[in-house]
Amino acid sequence: MGMSRYSDMHNQKIIKVLIIDDSAVMRQVLTSVLQHDLDIQVVGTAPNPIIAREKIKSLKPDVLTLDVEMPGMDGITFLEKLMRLRPMPVVMVSSHTEKGATATLRALELGAVDFVTKPYGGIRQGMTLELMEEIRAKVRAAANAHLRTEAKMPAVKPILPQMFSSMQECRNGIIVIGASAGGTQAITEVLAKLPRSTPGIAIVQHMPPKFTASFAERLHNQCDLDVSEAKSGDRLKPGVALIAPGGYHMSITRAAGGYAVRVYLDEPVKRHRPSVDVLFESAASAAGKNAMGILLTGMGSDGAMGLHAMKLAGANTIAQDEKSCVVFGMPEQAIRLGAVGQVVSLDRIADAINIWSRPESNSDKIPQQDISG
Repeated sequence: MGMSRYSDMHNQKIIKVLIIDDSAVMRQVLTSVLQHDLDIQVVGTAPNPIIAREKIKSLKPDVLTLDVEMPGMDGITFLEKLMRLRPMPVVMVSSHTEKGATATLRALELGAVDFVTKPYGGIRQGMTLELMEEIRAKVRAAANAHLRTEAKMPAVKPILPQMFSSMQECRNGIIVIGASAGGTQAITEVLAKLPRSTPGIAIVQHMPPKFTASFAERLHNQCDLDVSEAKSGDRLKPGVALIAPGGYHMSITRAAGGYAVRVYLDEPVKRHRPSVDVLFESAASAAGKNAMGILLTGMGSDGAMGLHAMKLAGANTIAQDEKSCVVFGMPEQAIRLGAVGQVVSLDRIADAINIWSRPESNSDKIPQQDISG
């Protein structure tokens, strides 16, 4: 089938993908998975970064899939050079190991859009329909992603501190944050600016097991807050941030004059476990107007319904603005649903948190976009 028929059938730009992986089996499997859909074309494969460099020049792909661990020049070293010399959308392919998790988090810091993990129990046998669809969806999202740059933010309208309804008591307030693609760096940027007096924070970042533990450790070393992977019964105290463990849901419960988290196994919600909706809906129920909900960059719609429930319960709700998102999907869906009180640029979300938690002592204005209706 020629390119013209691909274009005629979908009347859209074909996403050209270059697969970089030292495993011939993985290259074959990824090619088969990606070319299942007519809007994606694998224009080439490369067993190592040296060959990949030449193919990037000649084939001009829209998206790369890049193995984290390769002999010779590993994927991280190659990505670092690529993002410096020729920035382009990259989806990392990682193993389910602590070493793989650490390397993948470094890749996301360097500018990779997202990652997928290799299946358990063999590449061919473990390639489920769900995993195949996830790979295709992440490549599509990467093709339309905003690569992080130092571009100027657009002029936005200010809001005044009094536009936030403050907590009844600062000590009893909580903050819940949800994110997916692009979220590791967005969460890091927000948390790094928060003081230890910040109310307790519960976070869902779409990630598999082992990755969330590595992410929590990395955050703990990069900010003043006490960040850890959550366990059932952990209290949400000022200066504490809890990350939902991969493969488990996390919800908010009331506990002796404050709040705690419950971590538990249940069916995925909209294919996600942990689910942002689960966290946000529990915050709406347990904390009501004493909560702030923040939806950051991410693919899909997880969190939109939960943020809407929080807004109806009187909570303050924020979505990251399109310009600063790597992928605008989750915030956009929440805005469309009418779930968002304020749309704020990533670099000012920490300011919004500080104003809400200490409205009487902080009179800064937060640039944000007006969302009428």
